[in-house]
Amino acid sequence: MTLLREVHERHDATFEERGGREFVSTYGRPDRSHGAVRNVVGVTEMAYDVLAITGEDRIEYVDNAVSNNVPTTDGQGSYALLLTPQGRIRTDMYVFNGGERLLLFLPPGQGEPIAEDWSEKTFIQDVEIDVVSDSFGVFGVHGPEATEKVASVFTDQTPDEQLTFTRGSMGDAGVTVIRTDAPTGEVGYEAVCDASVAEDVWDSLENRGLNAAAFGLQAWQSLTLEAGTPLFGSELDDGVPNNLGLRTAVDFEKGCFVGQEVVSRVENRGEATKRLVGLVLDGADAPLPDAGATVFDGDGSLGEVTRAVHSPTREEPIAMALLGKNVVEVLGEERALDVRIDGEEHPATAVELPFVDGSDRSARVPSYTV
Repeated sequence: MTLLREVHERHDATFEERGGREFVSTYGRPDRSHGAVRNVVGVTEMAYDVLAITGEDRIEYVDNAVSNNVPTTDGQGSYALLLTPQGRIRTDMYVFNGGERLLLFLPPGQGEPIAEDWSEKTFIQDVEIDVVSDSFGVFGVHGPEATEKVASVFTDQTPDEQLTFTRGSMGDAGVTVIRTDAPTGEVGYEAVCDASVAEDVWDSLENRGLNAAAFGLQAWQSLTLEAGTPLFGSELDDGVPNNLGLRTAVDFEKGCFVGQEVVSRVENRGEATKRLVGLVLDGADAPLPDAGATVFDGDGSLGEVTRAVHSPTREEPIAMALLGKNVVEVLGEERALDVRIDGEEHPATAVELPFVDGSDRSARVPSYTV
């Protein structure tokens, strides 16, 4: 459940469920909110589950589980995946070192099952895992003027490096400000505060200093798709990370982690079988394909659409698709592909991601070695 339902309702918000919790879907004009983020700055309540990991063995325990190195220094963070033993994506997460504890930000609905699973496997290690989602407010600030916005209300200097953070205050509220890895393709920060002061922090971010436009999950979907950012629940859906080009989420040089043998073998042998690319559908009024819609090259199937939106920035329908490796041969060419929508074929062109170049580049834009 959003911490600020009454506040959002005063802004005519509608809500949608994610992982058993409700978050703002839209404030009525998602395209306008989208444009505010692309051109100035916007603020949103982030849809996260939060885990707190404490105990002397906390870093070692999490590091042995996830695909990227867990930071050992207070003020540092990393983006990582939790894989199955077969190397398939179970979830993604951000891991932040907060001194005497680690804070993990996960997609909604993932916190409880992972906390339960990990708690059963601590054995003799000194590790305690708690779900603390309701204890924190987490608010995203994104846009080309995000730094100016945060600086106008934050008492400390904004962090320069992605996935680092500093502590300070906004008004009377203690706040930690994280520099994000730019999932919207714009400069981004997240303000983390105690739930008891969440309303004050939201007010500071929206109305004090430089104003910011509120936006919800519909605008988040279009912003991240334009930026070429794969998301959990659409692109990050049970596949191997090699196919998604998520090189910032996997450290192939680190020691053993769950699923490491599989992803390392695929990496070393160059056996990734798919590639995440963009699709531009011909015609501004072309219908949007559903997730799972088949993409054809002539009579042959190349793969499937993962999600699609009508791009407010480009003013045309766009999609991400996970296609066979041979899609490299058609990227950027005027070669007709087709997407099956409601039983009919609609022409499309495969393009490299991202669709839009903003004030920053998403660290999740797919990158492939071959």
